[in-house]
Amino acid sequence: MAGRLPGRLLLRRENPGKASFLELFFDLAFIFALTRLSRALLDDLSFTGGFQALLMLAALWWVWFVTAWSADWFDPRAPLIVTLLIWVMFGGLLMAAAVPTVFDGGHAMVFALAYVAIHLGRAAILIPALRGHPLQVRSLRVAVWFAISGVLWVVGAAVAPAREVLWALALVLEYSLARLRWPFPGLGRSTWPELQVNGRHLSERYQQIFIIALGELILTSGVTYSDSGLDRDSTVAFALAFVTAVALARLYLVPAGARLGARIEAEGPPGSRLTLLAGYLHLVMIAGVLATSVAMQVTIDDPRASDSGQLAVGVIGPALALTARILLAAAVDGSRPWARLVGVPAIIVGGLATVRLPQVANSAVVAGLLLLIVSIDAMPGMWRFIRQVRERDAPDQRLAG
Repeated sequence: MAGRLPGRLLLRRENPGKASFLELFFDLAFIFALTRLSRALLDDLSFTGGFQALLMLAALWWVWFVTAWSADWFDPRAPLIVTLLIWVMFGGLLMAAAVPTVFDGGHAMVFALAYVAIHLGRAAILIPALRGHPLQVRSLRVAVWFAISGVLWVVGAAVAPAREVLWALALVLEYSLARLRWPFPGLGRSTWPELQVNGRHLSERYQQIFIIALGELILTSGVTYSDSGLDRDSTVAFALAFVTAVALARLYLVPAGARLGARIEAEGPPGSRLTLLAGYLHLVMIAGVLATSVAMQVTIDDPRASDSGQLAVGVIGPALALTARILLAAAVDGSRPWARLVGVPAIIVGGLATVRLPQVANSAVVAGLLLLIVSIDAMPGMWRFIRQVRERDAPDQRLAG
């Protein structure tokens, strides 16, 4: 029975790779995490607060990304994999619950221990089950490095003055090692075929988690609006939040959002590099959406105020999301849409131009620029549609003549 276990765990590579119900259930932990991160950043819009929120987001994102990558290889219906996903989900919920008090409330150790337990627990489940299979060595390499970085996480949680530095170092180490394919003396490094993924599955998972990030923006904006008294100015700010979310969704999905999976599949094993790059870029995009969410909450709560913190996240958020999206499009199909390239500096300049105006003005400028970019993006498709209609109607017009 043990000898057949690895084969029963592994997913057939020709499988269409649709996300399972359990994977979508697992994403609920990330919804909770984003709402907690949003609250933490809202409470401290300083540079330090932003950096701390970024550290926690990067850790939570790495939990999600490594789990999504693992789930791509294994059958989510297998009892062992079900246990693994539930383990990671519970650990993610613990991390999310600790987020608001990680840096100033004494719960850093909860966050760090949950993070380390997730990664080492994953290894403790998979390594024995993969006995006799080449993937066992791959899992062992990853586990050894997570054990090493785990020391930085635990020491950082215990030593508050060095926390940000040690945790940043741990994250840089983990993100870099993934790109280097987890090399370790005596164990070698993983090959790209060992890291090959089902492009359709990972692409679908990226889309789902980005939609969840946009859902957090809409959810928190709606809650803030509901508590605002529903006055005219707050209604305008809430409408701008909705328009911004719609524009970001459109800019994400068109065009490369729908082509990522096909490009990964076409490249074969080397497509794992693109999968990893897409993971890094999605972290930046989600960070941008999160910052935008916080800016919209501040605006809805007090539209007529002028706040430098709101201005910063209100400009940096969309600019980050758009920049990462441009880089993803360039990596997928080499496209560099000029409207988006011009749009990033335009958003920054627009933010600076509204520095002395009420924060609702900043939100209106950003939303307007995003809509303008969407409109320009849509023009080639619109002209193609008009041309096709004219060509289709031309024979009828000649017959009529």
